[in-house]
Amino acid sequence: MPRLIELADGEARWAEDGFVHLADEDPIPETGDVILSLARFEAEGDALLSSNARRVGVRIESHEEVEVLAYDLPRIALVALAFPKFRDGRAYTSARLLRERFGYPGQIRAVGDVLQEQAGFMVRCGFDAFEPADGASPEAWTKAARRFRHVYQRAADDRPAAFEERAS
Repeated sequence: MPRLIELADGEARWAEDGFVHLADEDPIPETGDVILSLARFEAEGDALLSSNARRVGVRIESHEEVEVLAYDLPRIALVALAFPKFRDGRAYTSARLLRERFGYPGQIRAVGDVLQEQAGFMVRCGFDAFEPADGASPEAWTKAARRFRHVYQRAADDRPAAFEERAS
């Protein structure tokens, strides 16, 4: 089971991960929550979602588009956005699309090459759960997420921009 950090109200903490990442060739277990690849979700997702026996998550690789999930988002428990390497930022865009364009209220999880130095940017884009690759503690994630007091533009985290703070 991967180590999972969840962020709520600006505080990071270790969390129990009830989801199992399934490879495309793995059989679907009788019970339990699962995270499927986009291809497998497109093939088997309707059956799993209609059974109501489990929560279903979808893993989106950096080259895949989250827009294909738009119809199913209300029924999906989480979207895991993959970072194949730390300098590939396409998952940031996917997270913002999920939060801002599609109004997705579920968990957006960062998986793959996820480092604490990225925490502040990930939170601003809408991520709220992380599978850290660097072994960082929740305390380190909290500190990294709060590193900058002022921001200069609005984002998915709804923090007021510096000019708005000055005006009030």
